[in-house]
Amino acid sequence: MSDQQENQVSATVASVWTNRTAGFAVLIAFIAGLVGALVLRDHDRSTAVVAETSPRSSIYWRVPVAFNTNLPGLGENVLRIAADSDAISDGRIRFEVFEPGMLIPPFSITEGVRDGKIKAGYTWLGYDQGRIPATPLVSAVPFGMEPWEFTAWYYEDEGQALTEALYEPHFVHPILCGIVGPETAGWFREPVTSLSDLEGLKIRFAGLGGRVLQELGASVTMIPGGEIFQALEKGAIDATEYSMPAVDQKLGFDRIASFNYFPGWHQTFTASYLVVNLSTWRALHPADQALIDTVCTAGVIRNLSRGESLQGEVLQGFPAKGVSPRKLSVEILEQLAAVTEQVLIEEAANDEDFDRIWESQKRFLRSYRVWKDHAYLPRDFGQ
Repeated sequence: MSDQQENQVSATVASVWTNRTAGFAVLIAFIAGLVGALVLRDHDRSTAVVAETSPRSSIYWRVPVAFNTNLPGLGENVLRIAADSDAISDGRIRFEVFEPGMLIPPFSITEGVRDGKIKAGYTWLGYDQGRIPATPLVSAVPFGMEPWEFTAWYYEDEGQALTEALYEPHFVHPILCGIVGPETAGWFREPVTSLSDLEGLKIRFAGLGGRVLQELGASVTMIPGGEIFQALEKGAIDATEYSMPAVDQKLGFDRIASFNYFPGWHQTFTASYLVVNLSTWRALHPADQALIDTVCTAGVIRNLSRGESLQGEVLQGFPAKGVSPRKLSVEILEQLAAVTEQVLIEEAANDEDFDRIWESQKRFLRSYRVWKDHAYLPRDFGQ
């Protein structure tokens, strides 16, 4: 074999070994990559399992309230919310309830939540009317929805989204957590036979109903529930509204004013909310958000049921106390409704949020009342 042939054979052998080495290296790299991928996947799975099974942090919120918790129906509901949250979370979610004024003034709860002074509170959003004009629409509307109509709009239509959007710029997350039926139309020392009887009357009245009475010449003031009896007793006010008969009786209004008027035209429902600092809410685990939402939703139906169960017995006891339950005449109600409509129109013209929410409610009611008019017995049927 010539030198040239030997050199060609050597080159061929070297080429074969080089290709084999490269192929072997590629195979080794592939196997190493596969093993690495499996290891990483197992690590990711382990991490996910740990994240799913590791206990979430405990939640402890001091919760000031707008209503005394000894008030039946209206105030006691937050105690159920706190107890249910504790029980369902096995003690991991705890709300410590503080009576009105203990941590923060009762009319300033949402401001305290907004500013981070407190993480949560339980209140009636209508107290924010001076800062957020649309709040009465999601709290209590004169000649407005009945409780189940409101909850239908809130849960199944636009209500919840509009309420949350209303408070988002104020760094507050509101959760509907309770609702009760209509209030009384007020406690008066003298009979109300016409709207002229309201002129110059010093009366404690809340929300848009207060605006209506102001239009009719009444001198309207806002006083926290715990201060109303003293103001009424000392003559600082001549008349008052506050809540349902069982609540008003607990506050002693029937000991001073003997004329209790119905129906509660100004507040056909009263909605209460758990309000949470928006950053605090967003930092919660989704499962904890769902738990609190669920507890509050249960609180709504239990609160309504409790409120409705109490009032008949109270009214039956009026004669023994010398209290005269009276109904406003249809004529007076029609006049109040006309003034209410003008107030609502003015509020909607002055505030975009008010207009947006009011239009949503009117649209919903146009549809709902077709069902209501056909499905339900007339209220005076069988009487």
